[in-house]
Amino acid sequence: MNRKPRIAHLAGPNATIQNTPPLVTSTKARQKRGLPPLHNPDGSPVRFDALRAQRLAAPVTLYVEQFSAHPLEADSAHLYGPPDGYVDASGTFHRDRQSADDKPVYEIQIGPEDGLYPLPYMALQANGSPWEEECAVPNAPDAQARQGFFPDGSRSFEEIDRLSVLDTGKVNAISALADVDFYRAQPPSGYRKGLPAAKRTDVGEGDIPPEVRGRDFFPYRPVHLAGGPPRPALARLTNVAQQVLSSGKYDGIIVTQGSPSIEETSYWLSLLMDTQLPICGNSAQRPHGMISNDGPKNLVDSVTYITSRIWADEHGRNKTGAVVIQEQQFFAAREVMKADARPGGYVATGGHGGIIGGISHNGALKLTYLPAYKHTHLSEVNTGKLPASVKAVRKAANGVESFDCAIKDAKGALLESAIPSVTIVKDGLWQTLEFGDDPALELDLIALIEHKLGMGKLAGLIVEGQVPYGTMASPARAKLAARAVFSGLPVARVGRGSPEGFADPHPNFIAGSNLTAIKARLLLMACLMKFGSLPIAKNPDQPTAQEMDATKQAVAQYQAVFDTH
Repeated sequence: MNRKPRIAHLAGPNATIQNTPPLVTSTKARQKRGLPPLHNPDGSPVRFDALRAQRLAAPVTLYVEQFSAHPLEADSAHLYGPPDGYVDASGTFHRDRQSADDKPVYEIQIGPEDGLYPLPYMALQANGSPWEEECAVPNAPDAQARQGFFPDGSRSFEEIDRLSVLDTGKVNAISALADVDFYRAQPPSGYRKGLPAAKRTDVGEGDIPPEVRGRDFFPYRPVHLAGGPPRPALARLTNVAQQVLSSGKYDGIIVTQGSPSIEETSYWLSLLMDTQLPICGNSAQRPHGMISNDGPKNLVDSVTYITSRIWADEHGRNKTGAVVIQEQQFFAAREVMKADARPGGYVATGGHGGIIGGISHNGALKLTYLPAYKHTHLSEVNTGKLPASVKAVRKAANGVESFDCAIKDAKGALLESAIPSVTIVKDGLWQTLEFGDDPALELDLIALIEHKLGMGKLAGLIVEGQVPYGTMASPARAKLAARAVFSGLPVARVGRGSPEGFADPHPNFIAGSNLTAIKARLLLMACLMKFGSLPIAKNPDQPTAQEMDATKQAVAQYQAVFDTH
């Protein structure tokens, strides 16, 4: 018997694919407690309760009416075997029919071991009032707020296996293909009261101490308590992903994250991961369990993609890089972008491809082209090729000075302090304040450059300029961008939006190819950790010929990576 493939799932921040609609107290529970029932917007009583996946606490026997699974089952009654018995008007079960009014039924014995079942939600608040949303009351503080996001992927994967019916009429869409382990890389929800190791459902080791929203986990709901991960948190995600991929336990990984940002994380992992294994990014435009939710199919397609090995070359190495799989399409991580908040709302940027394949309605996988850019084990900026330290720049008493910036710790893990600070600056026509193009008037850009130099960290700028050249329409602001470069801050220029052409090369500025500003920012961050800051000119506004030549050579190193990644 062949070994079943094993996949690692990494839970990321703000992941709608791991979020659920609010648990609202059912009408059954309200009536049981003498509370007013749920109503429609027009004031009429609701027709049905929402059924939420829950576990039975004890075995029960159910009687299900024969031919109730489909309106036309009875039309084929002659093809069916007999029922298990009959239920009379009083609800009593009999093996044999007692009267013509008895209902034929199937007898089903179910118990906790059978897994999740859709059932009415019966819970009330501690004060006896019904639950109407995530919070006990609107805009309640954190202590009175529930969490709709799952703390890791195990529950969503279980619900998909249990409740998502395939076109064959069967379930177990994931477990039939692979075993999955679950990691909380940057999870969208957390254990605010901690959790003993014995009660954990993921594969982590040890107890979980009390976790804090916005530090240990990152949800976007409740909206007034939303929190996104800061820049240093990218180091933890990178280290967890690299450790998992290097463990030798897995055939690939699936990363889930918020739908607007999966494009960033997937490209970052494609650049940074030193691995020959496949990396799939998934998101959803609609929460788990919502009407027409798209997440389950995206996850199943990723499992299918990894286990198919369609991604492997003749030596078993990943030839596609990181991909984002959405709505049966395989997007190259470099080109994918969210364009709208709806299923199918992802597009390929750059105008030269980006959708590398897909999976048909009947499960057939096809690759239509392979990415030409370097990725994962081929990347020049993956974790295995990053140095232990580089030179960075910072403000000093007499201008700007360089210093040693550590990139990795003694074990080779990426340091939080190493993650560079790169800001996107948009430029357009009619942006300078006065006639004459005086750089001294552009106080916002001056302050930004001063701030970068004052941080004592690796830093740089992305200029989103004219399409597709990347040039700045404002001469004054272009002079300030040059000041940043000769102060040691690399500046990459890209075209506005999603350019189909390629940014123009320049001796002082990095040409950002046809990358979006978001993707160019990530690549510049990776390059800063590889090459460090640029050389410093004694007078950044008037560099010497020798200083300009040194900068040109340093920029060329960056440019070589931007041209191939």
